[in-house]
Amino acid sequence: MSQSRRRIGFGAAIGAALLATAPLAPAAAQTSDAAGVAEAVEALRQAMLSADRARLEAVAAEGLSYGHSSGRVENKEQFVAAIVEGRSVFRSIALTEQTVATSGDVALVRHILSAETADGGRPGTVRIGVLLVFQRQAGGWKLLARQAVPRPA
Repeated sequence: MSQSRRRIGFGAAIGAALLATAPLAPAAAQTSDAAGVAEAVEALRQAMLSADRARLEAVAAEGLSYGHSSGRVENKEQFVAAIVEGRSVFRSIALTEQTVATSGDVALVRHILSAETADGGRPGTVRIGVLLVFQRQAGGWKLLARQAVPRPA
């Protein structure tokens, strides 16, 4: 591994450790932030179910990086288009085991997503682990990044 890759990896590891162990905002502010983030997660869930372009665009940050459990990564435009144009169709979405952690203007959300789908008109089911990264932008929480991983039933 090159020296610069080691530094990047080390820096990323230190940053993640600091985010995980840093003192978070005061309890009242953190509770309020967590509630706002949970509302943003629900807005995202509802927007995905309704395939509503305006609602999807409203919850997603311009620099969105949306990672699927298959490894495919989409930007905001691709993520919105896939849902609006019917390539990714959700008949139901249930979120369980959700946790929210905030640190300043960043929030990390983890949950299990179980869904009934109809991608390409074919019925299916999905169960994945999801990490969402929200950032406070213009007074609201915007989805900045998402990564999913396969999750056994």
